[in-house]
Amino acid sequence: MQRTTPTLMLAASAAIALALTGCASQSSPGSDEDTAADPIRYAVEEPDSLVPGNHFGSYAILFSLFSPLTSLDSNGEISYLAAESVESDDAITWTITLREGWTFHNGEPVTAQDYVDTWNHAAYGPNGWVNGPQLAGVVGYADLNPGEGEPAAEELSGLTVIDERTFTVELGAADRQFPLQLTAGQTGLYPLPSEALEDVAAWEQNPVGNGPFQLTGTWSPNAPIETVAYEGYAGPAPSIDAVTFVPYLDTATAYTDTLAGQVDIVAIGGYQAGQARTDFGDHVYELDAPGVDFLGFNLDDPRFSDVRVRQAISMAIDREAINNAVFGGSQVPATSLTAPSMPGDPAGICGRYCEFDPEGAKALLEEAGGFEGGMEIHFIANWGQEDLFEAIANQIRQNLGISSVVAAPASDFAAFVDRVSGGDVNGPFRARWGALYPSQQNTLMAVYTASGEGNFGAGGYSDAEVDDLLRAANAADTYEESYEGYRLAQERILEDFPTVPLFGNRYLYVTSDRIAELYTVSGGVDLNRVVLAD
Repeated sequence: MQRTTPTLMLAASAAIALALTGCASQSSPGSDEDTAADPIRYAVEEPDSLVPGNHFGSYAILFSLFSPLTSLDSNGEISYLAAESVESDDAITWTITLREGWTFHNGEPVTAQDYVDTWNHAAYGPNGWVNGPQLAGVVGYADLNPGEGEPAAEELSGLTVIDERTFTVELGAADRQFPLQLTAGQTGLYPLPSEALEDVAAWEQNPVGNGPFQLTGTWSPNAPIETVAYEGYAGPAPSIDAVTFVPYLDTATAYTDTLAGQVDIVAIGGYQAGQARTDFGDHVYELDAPGVDFLGFNLDDPRFSDVRVRQAISMAIDREAINNAVFGGSQVPATSLTAPSMPGDPAGICGRYCEFDPEGAKALLEEAGGFEGGMEIHFIANWGQEDLFEAIANQIRQNLGISSVVAAPASDFAAFVDRVSGGDVNGPFRARWGALYPSQQNTLMAVYTASGEGNFGAGGYSDAEVDDLLRAANAADTYEESYEGYRLAQERILEDFPTVPLFGNRYLYVTSDRIAELYTVSGGVDLNRVVLAD
């Protein structure tokens, strides 16, 4: 969901694609027998790119081909994977020491220089890598991305190689959340071998990563992507030997193929939850996820400039009823600005403004001077969201007494982006942010700061006091102390109420009878721990 205008809206599909899986066989990883074995078949969207620093929605595949520096243990605590340690005395200069024994799939050792070279390439503006902004906190990023004119440098001045397994990262401001930023979701921070940076286009045809699975052939668009467990993998051995990622143009076909046993795992939309429970029974998995759905506004539109109007719209929406009717109860009605599954999420902080209160909503709107004319609720057609936005429009119309409130679908994603970015909206619009790492920091800074990658969805909202509160939370000595800081930031943002929180996300998957159990990491499926049916 990552970046500027387009990514926020892509997050619905990108986050669904943030799942990966496979299955175990009885042969040893990497053997000839593996390729002959029947792999788990996982339905995915057609990947837009297999370059970790330059993709929008290829997470499932990239999570199998690459491994991050840090991860989370079963208790949700930070642990180390490719990194041996990530340490800092001041939360500004961080020393990253790599574990010994890690290699790329071509057998070359993974070195500190590989990380530094890859991060420099990703951050260099003229390269145009869409995940480059994940390095925006590193000193020197602005020199590589001046906005206008030529960059003043080609390398981040905040990166220094100490030795083969050690490098340092200097940040522009104190940030104790930095180790969390090195987990799987920030794919722009994965390392690439030197051969990749010499000819990225050629490398992408046969990507070589450092993860638990490696390709068995070349990548061709619109074709299955076959992988097997990498024999030389230095991390925890996966519970499976092979997985084939099968691209689909639509979820409906993948769903049908899973029912027929032709595919083993597919991510589905919340609107499919009720039917899936009937069709798949115990093979429906509803996993807590780091995403939040909300309504954004054109804050320059005088009809929505009064905070009470936005609060009234929020109070007019019956989230529980919509969740049950549209999503089969699979999502979580929002009571804060961050996902309920996010560590330290201040549940209930939205207070009465996220509670259904039609009488209070109408009184608040009248207090603000009422509402003149009609209203449109903007969203993207053919994304399975028609019922959702029809319900929202009906409730706002009925509960606020506005004469005309209609759901207004854009023909496609591009048309939606053009309309919203051009200010050509006659009412609230659909927005979403799926956090890339398990910290409230990512959602709050992405959506509610001027430089955030998802600020588009908040109508360009920013506030100096919010910025100060976020900086203080980022610099807190412990994660627990940061939770209080982020609570204060949310409290301040909600005074302005620039967005209407709707739902915390749960990601849904259905599986064939071959799968006995799925485990989650921040809403995605942990490829290394898929359990096969006996």
